[in-house]
Amino acid sequence: MSKKRRKQALADGRGSEPRPAQSAVEATTGATTSVGRGPDPRRRGWLIAFGLGVGLAVVATVTVVRKTGQESPQHPSGAGAPATATPDSASSAASPASATHEAPDLATLEANTAVMVTVELELGVPMPSVSGALSQVERRHQPDDGTGRTFAILDAYGEPAPDGRKLHLSMHVSGEKPGMGSLVLRRTGEVLWEARILAATKPSSFSGQDLSILIDDGAGKAVRVDGSRGPRTVLDANLQNSATLVREFWPNGAEREVTFIYSACGCPVKAMVRRNGERTVRTRELPVMFPDDPAVMQVIGRLMGWQ
Repeated sequence: MSKKRRKQALADGRGSEPRPAQSAVEATTGATTSVGRGPDPRRRGWLIAFGLGVGLAVVATVTVVRKTGQESPQHPSGAGAPATATPDSASSAASPASATHEAPDLATLEANTAVMVTVELELGVPMPSVSGALSQVERRHQPDDGTGRTFAILDAYGEPAPDGRKLHLSMHVSGEKPGMGSLVLRRTGEVLWEARILAATKPSSFSGQDLSILIDDGAGKAVRVDGSRGPRTVLDANLQNSATLVREFWPNGAEREVTFIYSACGCPVKAMVRRNGERTVRTRELPVMFPDDPAVMQVIGRLMGWQ
């Protein structure tokens, strides 16, 4: 087991990385405990290409700080900090869980909840992008039932650390099923985060196929898009419970905050997007969205006209 370092939970769930503007997305933005609406037969969407809405979800957002570099690979970080709520807030193959002796302070993360893991990585010159850095972080899964994955990275932000040599990287990790999960720096074997994922005590409507999209109306209210008719693009879809098309709702040239929900925790992933005629374009590179679910990003790219 790697040597443990001191763990620090910050009151700000994202640390110092840039964050998108907040808006009303059901009840999931800003709050540590978020309660969305349960399944409603009137709510339909794409099934990878949209799905049902989000059920009850509790998002435990903390920051687990790790500082690592090439100079001390012989002293890897240990388990991350316990997933305690704050007031404001390319995976390896799965293998069956084995009988191991877990440290008393091993972090725990309940399925259907999420944690923010923040690390500082020295990855050489030139400093890689956030997407490049994520490719150097191995996801290790040890599910109790021997199949599938135990967690997923939903989105990630990053910026150079004050010393200019390290990348300050924040990863939004969602627990999915009981077992062990860890993030390991490939080049050194350093454990950046490790946790025991516990069985969920709160229900979730997430089936692994449900993608929801909400678009800000320009005044701070997020409106859900209805993909039940299978529109070719998001502009061809209706707003939920409305005859209005998204192309009528979203003015050409206007920048809007678009929220994507595809996770057991019901956590929103947000991007700033501008409508450009019959397609849309992202106006900010970050966050890196759904790095562990490339198929979802292919669907989003097609619907939004990013491909």
